[in-house]
Amino acid sequence: AMPAFRQVGEKQLPQEVVFMAWSPKRDLIALANRAGEVLLHRLANFQRVWSLPPNENTGKEVTALAWRPDGKILAFGLSDTKRIILCDVEKPESLHSFSVDSSITYMHWMEVTEESSVLTSFYNAEDESNLLLPKLPALPKNYMNPNHMFCIFSEEKSDEIMKLLGDVRLNALVLGGSSGFIEIYAYGMFKIAAVTGMAGSCRGLCLSSDLKSLSVITEMRDSSDSEAEITYFQASNLDTSLLSSYLPEVTRMARKFTHISTLLQYIKLSLTCMCEAWEEILMQMDSRLTKFVQEKNTTTSVQDEFMQLLLWGKASLELQALLMNQLTVKGLKKLGQSIESSYSSIQKLVISHLQSGSEALLYHLSELKGMALWKQKYESLGLDASGIEEAITAVGSFILKANELLQVIDSSMKNFKAFFRWLYVAMLRMSEDHVLPELNKMTQKDITFVADFLTEHFNEAPELYNRKGKYFNVERVGQYLKDEDDDLVSPPNTEGNQWFNFLKNSIHLKESPLLFPYYPEKSLHFVKRQMEAVIDQCLQKPADVIGKSVHQAVCMSLYKTSESEDSTPQLFKLPFLWNDKTSNIHYVLFTILENSISKIYILRRHTDTSRSVSNGILAVEFGNFLNNSINDSSDSRCYSCLDAHFYDDETVTVVLKESVEQEGKERVLAQLPLSSVYTDEDQDREFIWDSTKRYSKTLSKLDEQSGEISTRTVFLESQWRVLENMKAQYVAVNGIRKVSCVLSSNLRHVRVFEMDVEDDGEVEEEEEEETT
Repeated sequence: AMPAFRQVGEKQLPQEVVFMAWSPKRDLIALANRAGEVLLHRLANFQRVWSLPPNENTGKEVTALAWRPDGKILAFGLSDTKRIILCDVEKPESLHSFSVDSSITYMHWMEVTEESSVLTSFYNAEDESNLLLPKLPALPKNYMNPNHMFCIFSEEKSDEIMKLLGDVRLNALVLGGSSGFIEIYAYGMFKIAAVTGMAGSCRGLCLSSDLKSLSVITEMRDSSDSEAEITYFQASNLDTSLLSSYLPEVTRMARKFTHISTLLQYIKLSLTCMCEAWEEILMQMDSRLTKFVQEKNTTTSVQDEFMQLLLWGKASLELQALLMNQLTVKGLKKLGQSIESSYSSIQKLVISHLQSGSEALLYHLSELKGMALWKQKYESLGLDASGIEEAITAVGSFILKANELLQVIDSSMKNFKAFFRWLYVAMLRMSEDHVLPELNKMTQKDITFVADFLTEHFNEAPELYNRKGKYFNVERVGQYLKDEDDDLVSPPNTEGNQWFNFLKNSIHLKESPLLFPYYPEKSLHFVKRQMEAVIDQCLQKPADVIGKSVHQAVCMSLYKTSESEDSTPQLFKLPFLWNDKTSNIHYVLFTILENSISKIYILRRHTDTSRSVSNGILAVEFGNFLNNSINDSSDSRCYSCLDAHFYDDETVTVVLKESVEQEGKERVLAQLPLSSVYTDEDQDREFIWDSTKRYSKTLSKLDEQSGEISTRTVFLESQWRVLENMKAQYVAVNGIRKVSCVLSSNLRHVRVFEMDVEDDGEVEEEEEEETT
């Protein structure tokens, strides 16, 4: 007979694989290995598509993988940096990343399938912001550091923001970590729930597609008994009805939050570009002058030296040496060009990027405030209008600061132009070069302008030397771009500003909510950080409120793990959770070792329409179906189950191993139909688990009552295949694409199969051959 399942690829891999996850939509499988690499392979010949090597910024220890339900984005969690990275399936680059408070041990990414007229209209309504707001200009390529994580805003990538936001239909990335950490992120980007009240490290998670129940499996360590670390598993179904009853509101709010977080990212990157545009060469003036002060012998101040040159056209020998030998005519020209190009780039970035990003941010926050004021819909989700009001104010302060920077750039450009033009001519005269007549014209107005510039910018400041190691701050733009808490070295001069004086003397306007507070002493970075903190805080509240609304419906201890298991990688440890399509039946699969045979247990938690719940449990063992070299009188239970995963609602894929001690023990990949486990006549054979008795000591562990649990012996007919020359141990499956990937116990040998390939004709022939 033809073996079932068609093998389509096999590979020996250089590194041990610790995670495998099939894409929900394409024949792609993502792997993570011990070296911290994330790899993408094709089903056909197990060909590699790309690999993403570990790096310092993201981290090196991958502990969980999950695909977005549309298959366009792969998420992975890193335990050493506690970061979550969302990666593009097309090429190995990160589109978004965020930090969490715990190292992640499990991830599950689900899509909401619930339909309602309100939702459909929201899904179909074009996002208004696209019509009202101008498209954000792409960030200039030349400043984007290619190693920088986020190049999604660069010119050729503007569609990637849309890819990152994905479909409007709500999907949620559920993260589980150590010490009871569980968080839910809408669209994989924005935290909408932080679940509390769980204990233990998360081993499995499943959020039903109607958002009504969250099943969790956790592992508890009993520290008092240090010899044998005993682990308890609890399967809890947490009731998340707040999420499901307010689904349209949650979707709309989450969508807004996602827009806001991408905009914050955009503003942050625009600032990065501005810092890149500001060059160190612009500091040259300050450092040259400081050195001049330290080395000169005369008592005249630097300001006076330049003034004398301006008024009498004569320079002291020392100033001449500084200008001609250190600065040089060529150097001066270069410095002038650098300042001009640098300032105009920064100016463009502020006008086109920072301002448009901040305006879009104001728009979305104001919309969010409107939502918050609709109390009957949004109050119970924790949206708080006063917090959003504060966020809007913070964005306003940021816009004010950006405008101030524009003014500083504007006046600096004028000043430097006049100053350099005058200095250039003066230096040409010193070197007795020919001065072009059009450069020679200097009006009284020009002279006054340069004199003012010298007075304001060239005064020595000893206290500045103690702070920054320089006596001068001629260059005024860089201070706004420094990412530090220090106040500005030369804040803008507000004396004689009529608006300031008017505000100072008005009692009522000072407290007015209509005026954005202004921080004249602070840098742009400082105000941006302040804005981020306020927005974060206002968006954090719903997650706490929704998280607290999640109630634990049931909690059961399943079994203790044996010591020997601990060496296996986290990913492959059962239990495995599954919800069927109706979300009314939840399954938990796990194995328990008894008399050196590992039985597979299926816990079925059924919720019928009246919300009454029954928990049934059955054990399954496999009868002899290989018929090789074992006489029939021997024990029929001759297979241990190594790994089991739900393939679809009707089938479980298992990896089995012959348990009879003999040479050449075969490993088998098989499909176990649930119909052969749950037959009609044995409705009463299921051991009904009474979760109310969980407080009594006697019924605490499942393995203590395994005697009461009935066991089905299943004889597989056609759906199995012997895995020759491979110590198969683990399997990852995808029932939608009908594929499976088997991994050996040394974690380096992989085989991939197409599971449903036979024609009906072939099947009949096979069955006939088997019956004969």
